[in-house]
Amino acid sequence: MKKTILAVLAMGALSCALFSQQAQAVPITGTIQLGGAVQFDSSSLNMAHRVNVWFDTFGNPGHSTVQPGNTGTFASILPGTQATMAQPWIFNPSTPTPHLWSVGGFTFDLMSSTIMHQTATFLDILGHGTVSGNGFDATSMDWAFTTQNAGGQTHMIFSFSANGSSPGVPDGGATVMLLGAALGALGMARRFLKS
Repeated sequence: MKKTILAVLAMGALSCALFSQQAQAVPITGTIQLGGAVQFDSSSLNMAHRVNVWFDTFGNPGHSTVQPGNTGTFASILPGTQATMAQPWIFNPSTPTPHLWSVGGFTFDLMSSTIMHQTATFLDILGHGTVSGNGFDATSMDWAFTTQNAGGQTHMIFSFSANGSSPGVPDGGATVMLLGAALGALGMARRFLKS
């Protein structure tokens, strides 16, 4: 009788540990491409420190436009969708910018940026931040901003691409904790049944 009770308790504890469900983190994955034009704080690209105004492909200030080629979580955002941009964006010195862009229920918070190349005709900036929204977990994302200035114009075409890839997030030890609790309960039941 005692062995039967012990076996039933052991199976119950093992079932709890093995078949318990838990919420798993769902990271944002894929890439998104934004484009449009910008107005810098200087007419000379090699002297620029910030973007004063963003323009989408239709010339609307404060916005950019989603470009073709989005993948992963961003694949459902249609090309031509208007994205809202934070103004100004100070990149020299690197300045964290909450809500640098927002589109399709996603928001990108810029943490840091690094100027990779800046001349009178080319600007390349790499950065890091966090994208969140639409019920997904906040996910680290790397991004790139590039623009060219062939003739010293104030409005220059830019492209912005973001790439989010995050491995699955561990469950924080919940499974091990449940297994430990089940084994502890089994040990206590065994002691109780022996006496």
